[in-house]
Amino acid sequence: MPSTTIVERRAVPFSVWPYVQIARVDHWFKNAFMILGTVVALFYRPSLFTAGSLTPFLIAMVAVCLIASSNYVLNEILDGPTDLLHPKKRYRPVPAGHVRVSLAYFEWFLLGAIGLSLALTLNMYFAASGAALWIMGIVYNVPPLRTKEWPYLDVLSESANNAIRLFLGWFTLVTTAIPPISLVLSYWMLGAFFMAAKRFAEYRHIADPSIAARYRRSFGHYTEERLLVSIVFYATACALFAGIFIVRYHLELILFVPLAAGIFAYYLNITLQPDSPVQNPEKLYQQRGFFVYMVMCTIVFIALMFSHIPMLYHWFNIEPSVTSPLWTVGGST
Repeated sequence: MPSTTIVERRAVPFSVWPYVQIARVDHWFKNAFMILGTVVALFYRPSLFTAGSLTPFLIAMVAVCLIASSNYVLNEILDGPTDLLHPKKRYRPVPAGHVRVSLAYFEWFLLGAIGLSLALTLNMYFAASGAALWIMGIVYNVPPLRTKEWPYLDVLSESANNAIRLFLGWFTLVTTAIPPISLVLSYWMLGAFFMAAKRFAEYRHIADPSIAARYRRSFGHYTEERLLVSIVFYATACALFAGIFIVRYHLELILFVPLAAGIFAYYLNITLQPDSPVQNPEKLYQQRGFFVYMVMCTIVFIALMFSHIPMLYHWFNIEPSVTSPLWTVGGST
C-alpha cells in the first residue's frame, strides 16, 4: 500500500505515544452507546438490576473499547495518504511519519484479538456482536469495499456500529432474546444523523470541492445541500422507528420526545457553526451547554424507561406493556 511505502522509507524513531494516539483512546466515550442496550435489557428483565451485573458490564466495556481501538488503528493506517490533504489530519501520527506501519498493523491485530478473546468470556452472542463490530471496521476501511469512499454508504456503514453497540449492551446481560428491531433501526438512524452532520461540517471546513474530493471520494458527490437533505432524512427515520418502539413497548417515553427533538436541533445548530466541533465528536464534551443537556436527557430517559404512568395509556388508548416497571407514577389502570 502507498502508506506503507511512504512511512517505512523514513527512519522513524520508536516512541510508544504515537501508537497510543492511533488507538484513539479519547474516542472510547462512543462506546457509551452500549448503555442503551443494557438499559433496555434491564427493562426487559428487572431481576438483572443487581450488583452481579456490574462485572460482566465492565468486562464488556473493556472488550468493546479494545475492538474499537483496533478499528481506529486500521483507519489511521489506511487513511494516512489522504490525511495529508486535510488541513488538520495531516498532523496525525501516520501521515506525519511518527509510526512504523508494520508495527501499527501488529497493534491492529493484537487489540482485536485481545478484545474478541475477552468477549468470548461473556457469551457467544456478545462475542459474535463484537466480531461484527471488528469486521465492520474492515468493510469501512479496506479496499476494494472501503465503504467510507461511497456516498451515503459511508454514513450508513459507519453508523451501523451504533446498532451493533446496542446489541453488545443487550447481549452483555440477556442471551435468550434480541432487542426490539424498531429500536435497533432508530439507533442506527441516530448514528447516521450524527455521521452525516460530521460529513457536512468536514465538507464546509475544507471549503474547496476539488480538494474535498481528493481527500475523500464520497465528497466528489456530496454538496452542502445533499448532505443537509440526508441529515433531515436520517433524523426523520430515527423519529419514526423510535415512535414505533414507544407505542409498542413503553408509552412513557413519549414524554421524552420534546427533549429528543431538542437533541437534534441543538446538534444541528453546533454543526452549522464555522469550523464546527462536530468534526471531532470526541471533543464535544467541551461544548458545556450541549454536554449538560445530554446528561439531563440521559437521566430523564432512564427514569421514564423504568416508570409506569397509567394515565398516559388511558389518554392514548393503548394497552400497556406486560413488562413490569421498577416503580409506578399515579393510579393503576
